[in-house]
Amino acid sequence: MRRLATTVTVVSTHHEDVRHGMTATAVTSLSVEPATLLVCINQAASIHAPLLARKRFCVNLLHSDHAELSQNFAGELVGDARFAVGEWRSDEGDVPYLVDAQANLFCDLDLAVPYATHTICIGRVTAVRVRDEVAPLIYRDGGYAAVAALPAKR
Repeated sequence: MRRLATTVTVVSTHHEDVRHGMTATAVTSLSVEPATLLVCINQAASIHAPLLARKRFCVNLLHSDHAELSQNFAGELVGDARFAVGEWRSDEGDVPYLVDAQANLFCDLDLAVPYATHTICIGRVTAVRVRDEVAPLIYRDGGYAAVAALPAKR
């Protein structure tokens, strides 16, 4: 799986007056109509129960300058301390989102399917915010990378 390069995200939610978040790379587009995402959450993760209870979350696609923030949400910090890095705001439903993320995809949980150690969460996208510059943070071979455009084929 170290050969599978993917965009790094932080999945965030708010439940019972507490913000929750975790770094995730098991995130992918599932469908365009309706716009849905597939997000895999470890059942042992602190966000698991709050996300399933709240049924609303945000997938923050990280920008290439967010490596430190990703590390914080991957376990270097715990609880609300994770939100100390970066500029975080809340949408009208109190779901936290990273202001300068590559993109913010706000979702309602449509379906949760337990599988082995994880729960496959299918989220219907209800709102999107995007950053003009396209420079996603990539995780591959156990580390972070940035995208470089290939020369145009002539």
